[in-house]
Amino acid sequence: MTEPKPSLRPTNPATLVVAGLIAAAVAWLLVSIWYNRIPSLQWIPAVTLGALALFEVVVANNTRARIARKPGRLPIHGLLVARWVVLAKASSLAGAIFGGFMGGMVVGLVLKGDNGHARADLPPAIAGFVAALALIAAALWLEHSCRIPDQPDDKDENGNGNGRSGGGNGRMTYATVPVGGRREREEDLH
Repeated sequence: MTEPKPSLRPTNPATLVVAGLIAAAVAWLLVSIWYNRIPSLQWIPAVTLGALALFEVVVANNTRARIARKPGRLPIHGLLVARWVVLAKASSLAGAIFGGFMGGMVVGLVLKGDNGHARADLPPAIAGFVAALALIAAALWLEHSCRIPDQPDDKDENGNGNGRSGGGNGRMTYATVPVGGRREREEDLH
C-alpha cells in the first residue's frame, strides 16, 4: 500500500494578487460612486488585523521550533500543525482581500483630495492597508513554519539517490503526522 500524498499545497502568490486586485477595484468603485453614503472608517479593522498578524508570528516561531525539536520545546501534534496551516492559508487570503480593499480605499480617498471627510478617513485606511500587509506576511511565515524540514532521500545499497531532499518530489510537505510516537500524552499536545 502506498503512502497518501499531501493534498494541501502552499499558497500561490498569484491567488493573493488576484484577490487583492479585485478587492481594490471594488473599493475604488465604491469610493468613486457611493462615498457620501458610506460611514466613516474606523480604526478597529487595522487593530484587529495587526493583532492577528502578531499572534501568527508568535505561533509561527513556536511551531517552527517545536517541529525542529529544539531543546526545551515539546513535540507538536500533527493535527495542531494542520490547523495552523489552515489558519495561515485563510489569513493570507483574508489579508489579501482586506489589503486590496484598503488599498483601493486609499487610492480613492487620495483622488477625492480636498474633501475634509476623505482626509479624516485616510489615516485609518492607510493603517488598515499596512496591517493587512503585515497579516499576509505573518500568515505566509506561519505556513512556511509548518513545513517539515528538508530530509535527505533514502539511498539504495550503492548510495545512489536522485540528489533532491524532502521526499524526492521537489515539493515541501507539511508536518501532518504526530511527532514523537503513535500516541502522545495530553500535556505534550499543548
